[in-house]
Amino acid sequence: MVLERLKEQPGVYLLVEDGSEISFSGKKPIEGLGFIANGQEGLQGFLLHSVLAMRWWWGDDAQNGDGKRPPVEVLGLAAQSYRVRHEKRGRGKETSTHSKKRGRESEEWLTSGATLGAAPSNPAIRWVRVADRGADIYEFLKDCEEKGHGFVVRSAQERGILEPETGEPKGRLFEAVRQAPSLGEFVLELRARKGQAARSARLQVSALPVVVMAPQRRGHSRGSLPPVHLTAVRVWEEETLDAEQQQQPLEWVLLTEREVDAFEAAHEVAQWYSTRWLVEEFHKALKSGLGAEKLQLEEAGRLFAAIALMSVVAVRLVELRERVRLIPEAPAEHCCGLDMLELQVLGAYTEKYIRTVGEVGLALGRLGGHMGRKGDGMPGWITLWRGMSKLQALVEGVRLAQQMGTFG
Repeated sequence: MVLERLKEQPGVYLLVEDGSEISFSGKKPIEGLGFIANGQEGLQGFLLHSVLAMRWWWGDDAQNGDGKRPPVEVLGLAAQSYRVRHEKRGRGKETSTHSKKRGRESEEWLTSGATLGAAPSNPAIRWVRVADRGADIYEFLKDCEEKGHGFVVRSAQERGILEPETGEPKGRLFEAVRQAPSLGEFVLELRARKGQAARSARLQVSALPVVVMAPQRRGHSRGSLPPVHLTAVRVWEEETLDAEQQQQPLEWVLLTEREVDAFEAAHEVAQWYSTRWLVEEFHKALKSGLGAEKLQLEEAGRLFAAIALMSVVAVRLVELRERVRLIPEAPAEHCCGLDMLELQVLGAYTEKYIRTVGEVGLALGRLGGHMGRKGDGMPGWITLWRGMSKLQALVEGVRLAQQMGTFG
């Protein structure tokens, strides 16, 4: 099990989590599903919340300044939950009722924490939960603190901060962190997003220890609950981008429990956050690659079970691509559980003797339509999925032929 692997070997383990709406809209009502998006008639589905576990490697090679995110060792899903929303989202000004609904929809972050449990007591094993702005919740930060989880969360809202010695109000979080001087700079390759092309960004990074005031909660006035002691790491671009690109300069304010007093630590925190894109790629592989939203099942429970099985395949795709980057020269047998027959069929079809993990990735990419020309780079996960699907069909054909006595 993934959780057991997270407790065995010393090291830093990133628990990257996010939610994604799984939509079955445009079909007849499915028993057990709820509202998604703005809750309009016909929009049905559920929220899938996934925690992708990976081992972090941070050495000189990872800090070589080429701008690429360091590869990680993907271990699998540490937690996954399903949330069905039975109330429609409110529109316009948020009422107290809508606030309660919004609070309930934030519970998946606490649910995943309960599934993970307390971090190992071994100080040589470090768990770091990595999340986007949806996790910028007081309860999530305190839950991590109680369970011994490290965290890197992108801040979504301005917060009041306190004077550490006196506990008196000291100002606002964003205003304070933007005054902290740069510790240094690094380059990061940013992936393509909707309306934004992939690009290389030269980023500054700074860090500031802060004490964050607790927000108002039911039965508790603002500041009456215990504050959160953390470090705010700011990552930003100083250059003004070309207006024709219609892109805003990047700025992240990352909240972490880690003490950060030098550039290397701040850089590593920023790179931890950059791995969050992998859980987005996992959900994309699940929906766009495997077609989870095209399932024809008519009960929510059956959909949940099917998507749980499909998630294993989606993880395998993400793992394969990362392994090709992490250990390209390792023997091919170390590649995501491909057995000897699968490797033999892959080599026979591509007419190449496959020796390494990197060669497995290229061969699967070729099966999936990757041209493999100089400068094309490694195949993406969609191409790998196509190649993997074709390989499974070829292997099944070989096994049937063996059963019929065609092969020895």
